[in-house]
Amino acid sequence: MSNIENNKIIARRWIELISEHNIEDICEMTAPNWKMHGGLPGLSPGPDGVRQLFASFGDIDQKWTIEDVIAEADKVVVRATNTCTQESFFGIPASGRQQTFTATFIHRIVDGKITETWRNADDLGRVLQLGAKIEPTD
Repeated sequence: MSNIENNKIIARRWIELISEHNIEDICEMTAPNWKMHGGLPGLSPGPDGVRQLFASFGDIDQKWTIEDVIAEADKVVVRATNTCTQESFFGIPASGRQQTFTATFIHRIVDGKITETWRNADDLGRVLQLGAKIEPTD
């Protein structure tokens, strides 16, 4: 199996492990120098940063559905849809309301470990689903 195919399996498994709430297995797939772009600011590098990221979510029930996996060289792009329920998001109470949003992750994978992750998610769509309003200022 090629490196690209192995990297696709790793990126796919990373998303599956999130749905399974299996943070320690995600940490095992994460390089000591891992960093995330477009996520929570100030994350530590490596597995400690992964733990900080997931601790920031609070109590969450989520299921990721992978829509596309595209790879070239050492990068794998995963486009996925998340359906989740959590107590709040960005400080907006969720009151048990389910949210559905899309996200794209680009992982850089070196020697079987994820070294970098870029995240782009529909966070605005999520807060609007929770009842947030956008009002123009005068």
